[in-house]
Amino acid sequence: FKGGDTCEYLLSSGRFLGEKVWQPHSCMMHKYKNSEAKNCLIDKHVVFIGDSRIRQLFHSFIKLINPQVKEEGIKHGNIPFEDKSASIKVDFLWYPEVNGSMRQRIKSWTEGSVAKPHIIVVGAATWSIKIHNGSNEALAQYKINITSIAPLLEKLAISSDVYWVLQDPVYEDMLSESRKMITNEKIDAYNEAAVRILNSSSRNSKAKVKVFSVSKLIAQETIMKSADGLHLPESSRDTNAMILMNLYCNKIMKPIDGSCCQPQPPLTLIQKIAFCFFTLSIVGYLIISLIHRNNYRKNKSCTDLESGVEKKSAISIPNVSTLEMLLHCFCKLGLIMTYFYLCDRANLFMKENKFYTHSSFFIPIAYILVLGVFYTENTKETKVLNREQTDEWKGWMQLVILIYHISGASTFLPVYMHIRVLVAAYLFQTGYGHFSYFWVKGDFGVYRVCQVLFRLNFLVVVLCIVMDRPYQFYYFVPLVTVWFMIIYATLAVWPQIIQKKANGNCLWHFGLLLKLICLLTCIYFLSYSQGAFEKIFSFWPLSKCFELNGNIYEWWFRWKLDRYVVFHGMLFAFIYLALQKRQMISEGKGDPLFSNRVSNVLLFISIVSFLTYSIWASSCKNKTECNELHPSVSVVQILAFILIRNIPGYVRSVYSSFFAWFGKISLELFICQYHIWLAADTKGVLVLIPGYPVFNVLVSTFIFVCVAHEISQITNDLAQIVVPKDNSTLLKRLLCIAGFFSGLHFFSAMQDQSRH
Repeated sequence: FKGGDTCEYLLSSGRFLGEKVWQPHSCMMHKYKNSEAKNCLIDKHVVFIGDSRIRQLFHSFIKLINPQVKEEGIKHGNIPFEDKSASIKVDFLWYPEVNGSMRQRIKSWTEGSVAKPHIIVVGAATWSIKIHNGSNEALAQYKINITSIAPLLEKLAISSDVYWVLQDPVYEDMLSESRKMITNEKIDAYNEAAVRILNSSSRNSKAKVKVFSVSKLIAQETIMKSADGLHLPESSRDTNAMILMNLYCNKIMKPIDGSCCQPQPPLTLIQKIAFCFFTLSIVGYLIISLIHRNNYRKNKSCTDLESGVEKKSAISIPNVSTLEMLLHCFCKLGLIMTYFYLCDRANLFMKENKFYTHSSFFIPIAYILVLGVFYTENTKETKVLNREQTDEWKGWMQLVILIYHISGASTFLPVYMHIRVLVAAYLFQTGYGHFSYFWVKGDFGVYRVCQVLFRLNFLVVVLCIVMDRPYQFYYFVPLVTVWFMIIYATLAVWPQIIQKKANGNCLWHFGLLLKLICLLTCIYFLSYSQGAFEKIFSFWPLSKCFELNGNIYEWWFRWKLDRYVVFHGMLFAFIYLALQKRQMISEGKGDPLFSNRVSNVLLFISIVSFLTYSIWASSCKNKTECNELHPSVSVVQILAFILIRNIPGYVRSVYSSFFAWFGKISLELFICQYHIWLAADTKGVLVLIPGYPVFNVLVSTFIFVCVAHEISQITNDLAQIVVPKDNSTLLKRLLCIAGFFSGLHFFSAMQDQSRH
């Protein structure tokens, strides 16, 4: 660990991912849009001083502000640029040699009344080599001139950002005859002189001239594509301009996916309280454990003084109290949350940008498919969508989604569209599972609702506190929570229609269908009325839960994207349970679901439908248009998969225990990946072991899966304590939870005031 200054890494080291994507060592580089660049540089003055290579960098830099600007201006002269809307001035000053003229210009900015530029980018050497035919005398004069300029640059560096751009290597075979004296050996000598002289007299770290040496590394990889052997290709200079933008703007704009040059965020009040709480839990648990252990040792064996015979105490195992169990859970959770914080908030571990290749996505998919097939076992029951099968379904979907996220496959539209179906399938299971429970069991009690809400939301609430993120940031949990409440409300409101009641009178089935039609109508209305949707979720306290970046558009977009699939899951459950009740399907071990003829026809239709959807998704050209169709057509592939998986009896009778194991912790895996597998809130990849990408993924994945499994156990243990079955005790716990959230809201309001 070399410290938290990732600016140094951004300036001096990195590598290419593929041909065009630059990856700085240890940190992530944000790709600035022109609107972001304008916001960062508002009322700023930027100056580029140097030769034609610096002029190239100048043009790439101003294109980040205004992509429409053309490379115009006097070839060997000054070029001004101004964006009046944001009051940004960027000037290129033609000084191809480090000489008295350049010194005079720099000196003018150090004098009192003259306004200093906010950013100064300087660099020159190739003209000195060319004009003086690469003589040693020219190099000696270059050293003298830099020595005279260095104190001035260091003086400017106190209040401005000053960068000295080292000379890029040349491609000697392509150089024209007039430039043949510009060799890489000479360039290295000039660069060495600049690095040695700059900052040699500066003791103040704030007054340092930043040496921009990363351009050399980029040029070494790309100079062969140069048009003349001297000037960099456009993609390389654009990368250099983006690095400059990250160097200056990351600490101002604080982009999530721009960890380079970003200071560690200060601890919030709520984070400090959480830290104290977990520390006290750990201390409390250790004290209680020591007391119990001592008591256990004292009572383990006692000697009968009269007979001298050792008797065993009645107490052989120490009783675990509710308090001890609670503290034990919070103790483990505190250690886990410390790891979360260190991974994604402290500048301790490295982070890198994602880079998609087909092999990085499809090869891991093939690995897990082989493992899944290898661990095949017989199911305990052979019903459609039995528990083992749904766990298996969740498991393989979750693993595919994890690989999709870490590989950055969202940039490849066919993969994106198929992953959207997997997310929809999760919501389909939400509709199917909760509808089936309420329809069959008829249990609308508060205990059931609280248990589900606690299990869904516990981890996310803790992460909101520890990682200082809004609830809506973990969008999937709010989504399944709201849909659970919608399913509950649909079935619980008068008249409560359950299977037992409907079996006595068929008219109740029509009553339930009317409820479902009303639900579908409401969904349809809200999906095409953004205003009505926003009004519902803009009321306090809902607005506190569903706002992201000051508005609820993101929540509306996420809800709208899979708006019908939960309804489809409910409808499928209703039809399936009705067919099952009337014994119209056969669910015996090894038996096809329907008669052979019907089964074969349905199986053929399902396979054709499945492949047709995949072909359509793979031919998608526009993400927006495909997203518009997705809510209506995603159910086709979901239903096709269910029928393919369940119609043949031999397929329905087996499941993959490998996938099912992951399916049991799928929610924890989905949430934990945000911070301890991926990095920068899913925008990058966590690097625990730099330099060994495959080994790094293996180690971070092992820790990540273990943590997710442990959190799942902690959640289950706490659910039994926090949500008891006794109604009077449950009411008291609910009042405590209401008090907790009131306190959280109070401290959150205090935080917001202090920030403003």
